[in-house]
Amino acid sequence: MRPEPVLCLLALAAACGGGDSADARRGGGARGFDPPVLTNPEIPVRYPPQLFAQRTEGTVVLRLFVDERGRVVVDSTRIMERSGHDALDSAALAAVPAMRFAPARRDGAAVATAFLQPVHFRHPEGAGTGGS
Repeated sequence: MRPEPVLCLLALAAACGGGDSADARRGGGARGFDPPVLTNPEIPVRYPPQLFAQRTEGTVVLRLFVDERGRVVVDSTRIMERSGHDALDSAALAAVPAMRFAPARRDGAAVATAFLQPVHFRHPEGAGTGGS
């Protein structure tokens, strides 16, 4: 089997609803609020080949801001939780400009919002070394 150094999982967690609702900020899914949705046909994050070969796993949590058109405001991106591996953190950050989203919606209208986006690096052959 040829190892493909591709991210195995990118899950959206709208932990910050980017609005007035305390429920949205806590990730409770405020009534009438739909978080941004990743629309890339393929996940744009690449697993660093050396860490893939070592079966190193980890999770990076990014804080992203998307405008009302769903475009990521790259300069606003921050790492909220590090994976414990600089190369995984860098790979997650490097993919942000290629991420495409359908915008968040509040009561049916597109809105700008900040949210947390976990990026999970998981090796297909199971438990690796370190990271969360």
